[in-house]
Amino acid sequence: MSKTIIVSNRLPVKISKADNEYILSPSEGGLATGLGSIYKQGDNVWIGWPGIEVTDQEDKDHVQHQLKELSLIPVFLDQEEINQYYEGFSNEVLWPVFHYYASTYANYKQSNWDYYQAVNQKFRDIILSVAEPGDIIWIHDYQLLLLPGLVRQELPDVSIGFFLHIPFPSHEMFRLIPWRSELLEGMLGADLIGLHTFDDVRHFLGAATRILPVNSSSNIITMDDRSIVVESFPMGIDERKYATLPLQADVQEQVELIRNNFKDNKLILSIDRLDYSKGILQRLQAFELMLQLCPECIEKIALYMIVVPSRDTVPQYAHLRDEIDKKVGNINSIYRTMDWTPIHYYYRSFPIEMLSALYYTADVCLVTPMRDGMNLVSKEYVASRINNDGVLIMSEMAGSSKELIDAIIVNPNNTGEVCRAILQAIKMPLEEQKRRMAPMRQLVAKFNISHWVKIFMDRLKEVKLMQRSMQARHVSMTTEQSIVNRYIKTKKRIIFLDYDGTLVNFKSDIDQASPDKELYQIINKLVEDPANQVVLISGRKHENLDEWFSDTDMYLIAEHGSWFKKQNTSWHKIPGLSDQWKHDIYPILETYVDRTPGSFIEEKTYSLVWHYRKAPSGLGELRASELMNNLKYLASDKGLQLLAGDKVLEVKNMDINKGKAALTLTEGKDYDFIIAFGDDYTDEDIFRALPESAITIKVGSNLSAAKFYLRNPTEVRKLLTSFAKNTTQEPVL
Repeated sequence: MSKTIIVSNRLPVKISKADNEYILSPSEGGLATGLGSIYKQGDNVWIGWPGIEVTDQEDKDHVQHQLKELSLIPVFLDQEEINQYYEGFSNEVLWPVFHYYASTYANYKQSNWDYYQAVNQKFRDIILSVAEPGDIIWIHDYQLLLLPGLVRQELPDVSIGFFLHIPFPSHEMFRLIPWRSELLEGMLGADLIGLHTFDDVRHFLGAATRILPVNSSSNIITMDDRSIVVESFPMGIDERKYATLPLQADVQEQVELIRNNFKDNKLILSIDRLDYSKGILQRLQAFELMLQLCPECIEKIALYMIVVPSRDTVPQYAHLRDEIDKKVGNINSIYRTMDWTPIHYYYRSFPIEMLSALYYTADVCLVTPMRDGMNLVSKEYVASRINNDGVLIMSEMAGSSKELIDAIIVNPNNTGEVCRAILQAIKMPLEEQKRRMAPMRQLVAKFNISHWVKIFMDRLKEVKLMQRSMQARHVSMTTEQSIVNRYIKTKKRIIFLDYDGTLVNFKSDIDQASPDKELYQIINKLVEDPANQVVLISGRKHENLDEWFSDTDMYLIAEHGSWFKKQNTSWHKIPGLSDQWKHDIYPILETYVDRTPGSFIEEKTYSLVWHYRKAPSGLGELRASELMNNLKYLASDKGLQLLAGDKVLEVKNMDINKGKAALTLTEGKDYDFIIAFGDDYTDEDIFRALPESAITIKVGSNLSAAKFYLRNPTEVRKLLTSFAKNTTQEPVL
């Protein structure tokens, strides 16, 4: 049986040392809860750092043994590794850049990067010591971005999922990192990359396609013949736990205490880890502004603010803590009365029972981070509101705001807007509170942590099946040999060849993609065989093909089938076609050339082509999509077809297509070997038109009607060379 290996920076336990004994206690984090259902089953394991430095070998063996009973495997790190890999690179490069604080806090030290690589390799070695063929490996978060790629190098066929629990920044921000290519290549070692929101997916695809030589179609990236799927999976919480906690006697006791303390005050709750991305100071400014603008709120409301200690030995975090202390002190000193304190501030963590009591009691939950991957506090608050009351104020910069759309959504930088949102929340009628809270509670209940785990794992299996079906179709050495064997045994063959992207690689200048000596040699060898009818069927102008191939004994078809040239005859075109429509379409294309630097128009007899290969990446695709929308109705009205190809958009007569052209050459002929090669959308017409017995080969690994695919023109030439070496000697009668 295959097993699942979960890998994260930290193990889901807290380890402490007392009287030379290591004490283990389970972690209450959302991830630990969600993945508990996986790592505790069968032979499944969780690999991670135990959170404490263990130097003595005897102690390491002891801790290892204790953890093994819990299906946990430790990765031991020394203090220097923790300082440089975790505190250094993870928290001084990745954290600030991914949260859009690069200019303020990012520190690009080479030694930190060296340690980051070394620790990721350490994790890889532990994985390799337990991984077996057929296992599933699920890697988590920004501390291990290189790990999927490192594992993939050693285990090319294993299933690897990766999930990033923080935001992925825009390309402009991400490219500031000196080691950006290596990080992306590491992530792309996974089969499925999960992020919290669609914005994160868009940012990742943008960064990958701009920084690396990879292609993406929809949400699939193709790299080294592998398809990697990038999708959003908004993380949930253990909703049932938070919905049942308020019913416990000990939580109800805390609820009574809180209610007695705050009596008739409206209670506003704020819970964060100490971090500059959480917007704590900005939130305090908004609260202060509300007290200034709404003096009648004084003695009527209270802010209960919990900040959980985090990295406060780091100067910038210690400074932030001091600033929060000052701000809270200032507000309290100005507005406090004998019986009332505006802000109840706690710099410590609280047990879950106390948090549950606060979630259940607070009239308003204020969640306003400047940038957050998901933010589960908002979902915990919603799950705890079992009476469907209460108001959630949510920053639009947190991932959960994309789901919890019935919250009051604010821009956390807009102090006035946050202030108005607090006033709206405390004055909101109960009926409206229920109308907003009920759908949010349903959503949090449905998309809980178990659901998140299930849909990610199901999708990973689907992706692996898709990859395997692609691999099965790739012309491997065995498949190639069987095609060549079939070629040798047959006596009457027709070979359809596309040109750009099939026989030659694309060039940014379309006039530079002329045939080379090797290609001429292959073609001449094929056409010398009397059993072969070789057909070059291209979207190119007939003038191009005439210039390059008029001396060869090939059947030439140009402009998708509007021009034909049999061997030793002159060119002729399909009769009865009109090009009058060009007068209406050309000016529209010209406006897009004017708006898109690097694009140009190519005019053929019965088609117009808008090329954007030289346009800036992203802009060309955007304009092509716009142009398609603009021309859609006009084209159908005039009997025209729009073809979106590789960095081109072609407008042509509906009556012309490569499939029809191919059929005219095969119908009624008794060919015993038909093969077609093509790389483009236009070649799909040929693949569909040819009989079931034909061998159809797509060049490139996008979805296709073809039976097989080859990666690139080099592989096409290799197969054609194998044909050429096996020419039929006797003439065909």
